[in-house]
Amino acid sequence: MIRNVIFDLDGTLLDTAEGILESVEYTVKELGYKELTEEQKLSFIGPPVQSSLKRLYGLSDEEAQRGANIFREYYKDNVLLKAEPYEGIFTLCETLKNNNVRMAVATYKREDYALKLLRAKGFDRYCDPMHGADNNNILKKEDIVLMCVNEMGAAKEECVLIGDTDNDAKGAVQAGIPFIAVTYGFGFKNGDDLKEYPCIGVAGTPTGLAEIILA
Repeated sequence: MIRNVIFDLDGTLLDTAEGILESVEYTVKELGYKELTEEQKLSFIGPPVQSSLKRLYGLSDEEAQRGANIFREYYKDNVLLKAEPYEGIFTLCETLKNNNVRMAVATYKREDYALKLLRAKGFDRYCDPMHGADNNNILKKEDIVLMCVNEMGAAKEECVLIGDTDNDAKGAVQAGIPFIAVTYGFGFKNGDDLKEYPCIGVAGTPTGLAEIILA
């Protein structure tokens, strides 16, 4: 039985595309790099900024960290709150709360930014703990997930991670907990995208998540 739900943030709780894409465009311009396609810019949503910069531009760790710092400063100061909760997500949270399912958040977004955003949008009413990444990308997804599991004092088999990308799926595997994929976010588009990852369900809406979690 699922008693503890750990949500990813971007593409799972909130549509954060507008602010992230604007920050990517600003960062690329500041660094003087070639412009990215829309698909390449969208690929920044989910993984650490450093990883995306290294993948797309072949940067060193030091160069990628510099780019990540530029990205994050712009994001924090200008567009952090340009994000919208997905339709039905608060109804899901209310339903889980009424069924005594605990909720937490584990995100690759830097923790201080994540907390500010989650509190501004009202998710702190439902989710505790809420954890994010460190500035230098030392923590991996599984580390952040396990921080939530440990703080909840939960058994792994009674937890589930919910997310929209392969980073989330891999994080669940490495943390040793079940995974539910959503296809309304930025990563997975259908069940075929999940063939190489173990998961206990795929949901196209928050309502669909409730059906899987409470089954």
